[in-house]
Amino acid sequence: MKSLSILSRYLAFHFLRMFIVTLSVLLAIVYLFDTLELLRRASKTEDVAIGTVLQMGLYKLPEVGQMLLPFAVLFAGMGCFWFLARRHELTALRAAGYSAWQFVAPLVSVAVFIGLLHIMVLHPLAAGLIAKYQNMEAEYLGQHKKLVTLSRQGLWLREADPNGEIIIHADHVALKDWTLNGLIVLFFDEVGNHTQRLDAESVRLEPEKWVFRNAVIHRPGNPDEYLRTYTLATDLTLGDIQESFSDPDTIPFWKLPGFIATLADTGLETTPLEVYYQNLLAQPLLLAAMVLLAATVSLRPPRFQRALFMVLTGMGAGFAVFFLSSFLRALGGSHQLPVIMASWSTGVVVLLGSVTWLLNTEDG
Repeated sequence: MKSLSILSRYLAFHFLRMFIVTLSVLLAIVYLFDTLELLRRASKTEDVAIGTVLQMGLYKLPEVGQMLLPFAVLFAGMGCFWFLARRHELTALRAAGYSAWQFVAPLVSVAVFIGLLHIMVLHPLAAGLIAKYQNMEAEYLGQHKKLVTLSRQGLWLREADPNGEIIIHADHVALKDWTLNGLIVLFFDEVGNHTQRLDAESVRLEPEKWVFRNAVIHRPGNPDEYLRTYTLATDLTLGDIQESFSDPDTIPFWKLPGFIATLADTGLETTPLEVYYQNLLAQPLLLAAMVLLAATVSLRPPRFQRALFMVLTGMGAGFAVFFLSSFLRALGGSHQLPVIMASWSTGVVVLLGSVTWLLNTEDG
């Protein structure tokens, strides 16, 4: 039992070190290309220092880094098993009576720990960095700022106006025709002074205009004006508004349930965000499955090892898992699959497939 404990710690440490190296290499490559792209974009604007661009690249890194996490676990597992086989340590372990499951289990435990650490600690930290990146992108590279903000009090929408700015508040959104109900519209001039207020039963976004129904206009020093319909010119489109909702990557894991509830209270679509949240919950299972997938690719006696074949097979398997996960997530977001099935199926399928393969090759 003591020898098994020592072996587990040794394998776990070896895998964790390989994971850190693999993830660091992948992140360095991503950082290089992201920084080059940011430099290209910054060259079109003035007064953007190189230090600012490098900082933006660091803030953007977690966005792609979270996507690379399963790949890093897969490649780290493959590298760990391959080096153990090359040094004939796996052969020695088999000769000592250890089964494949005994030297796979420590790696699976570390992968589950990495998954839990990510969703509970690293994801909230990454969300803050991604939000900072988006703010800097809007400030220095001319990217449009978010138009829409959600709170328990409803939906808030900001839009530029020829005379200044308007802010629209709605209690509820009817998704079928994108009608906003329970309207309050505040008008401000170019220097930020409040000029008038409009209350309306509802408003609908039509091409190049807002159409308010049963509106009341309040102007300081003037009597209220009642209008059955009132139109307001706009250059917004439905796509602009939908793209302005908070990126789920900028919402910390612990705040996602509350944000989903706020969306539901406002009448907005919550399914894509629910799929995203469930994908985060399923990540420890997926990372454990990636370790088992690495074992199916690289757990071979040394005489059968072909490094290039193993790398190509592992890359193919990794991209297949990525494609399957993205495909199921898209189906879940479009209501073609239940949220739980869309989020957890990838991990379950990879896990069961890898376990079946190992049972047939190692114990069969």
